[in-house]
Amino acid sequence: MKPLHAAVLLALLAALLGPGAHAAGLAFIAIPAAADGPALQGAVWSPCATPAADIVLEPLVVKGVRDCPVVGSGLPLVVMSHGTGGSAMGHHDTAAALADAGFVVAAIAHPGDNFRDLSRQARLSAFATRPVDMRRLIDHMLGRWPGHVALDPQRIGVFGFSRGGYTALALIGAQPDWTLRRDLCPAGSTVPLCQEAARGEVPPPPVPDARIRAAVVVDPLSVFAAPGLKNVRVPVQLWASQFGGDGVTPESVAAVRDGLPTPPQWQVAEGAAHFAFLAPCSAAFMRMAPEICKDGPGFDRTAFHQRFNAAVVAFFRQQLGAPAPR
Repeated sequence: MKPLHAAVLLALLAALLGPGAHAAGLAFIAIPAAADGPALQGAVWSPCATPAADIVLEPLVVKGVRDCPVVGSGLPLVVMSHGTGGSAMGHHDTAAALADAGFVVAAIAHPGDNFRDLSRQARLSAFATRPVDMRRLIDHMLGRWPGHVALDPQRIGVFGFSRGGYTALALIGAQPDWTLRRDLCPAGSTVPLCQEAARGEVPPPPVPDARIRAAVVVDPLSVFAAPGLKNVRVPVQLWASQFGGDGVTPESVAAVRDGLPTPPQWQVAEGAAHFAFLAPCSAAFMRMAPEICKDGPGFDRTAFHQRFNAAVVAFFRQQLGAPAPR
């Protein structure tokens, strides 16, 4: 990983050593269906005064406190978008680290593109609905969520991995070019979304969400050229794995870096492949899904996530402001 800039290092030290650290509360949310989309299921991590313990959610084991009362006021909110076939829990350790630092974090399972429901995984419609899902999540958190009075609506960030990285970029103003990735959709491809793009049956441009003030974009599945990135105006921390995977290449992520009008805070995870950004796996999950749990020789996912999570916390603290002391 490249060295952090001095300002970011100071923020990182504050995140690690400052007096505001506490445990993460964990609760599950259900957002009713509405005219702009189906019901959404997800999870919320929030600052909690009770020490964390293991929560077994087979096959996951996560750290936190179930249904802990939210501690603090004027809290920043970070919403999370998972990769294709993922879940709201895919980055639970990063979410808990943010909650430990005083953020509220909310994630949902994208309908039609999650591990239980892949019905739209191969359709362009999945790319169209993802940003809408996240806007609905923000609406819910600022309105119906029981702890909404603790949130500061002026301090909202987004975290996105893989297709969730696409989602995060779309939410901050990026416009896709569906003809861009010939490596993903070669001539004659039978993949439905490739055929849709070839016929010009593309979704309408995504609508950005002006409430979002900062973005952490992690190994994004990119269909963005420089002209489509010109309207991105918020600070971005952009992560790339050294080896890529699942349609993400180091070159495609570097093209996002080079196309953004303001240089992002650029981070390369040396020795990592694409799935290394997912939370370290429990033994049960390792047996169930070794293809996303096992890393290359010499790469320690647990040690990497300590650095990764601290850097994400530091960036959001720097861009959204540190949560008020309790």
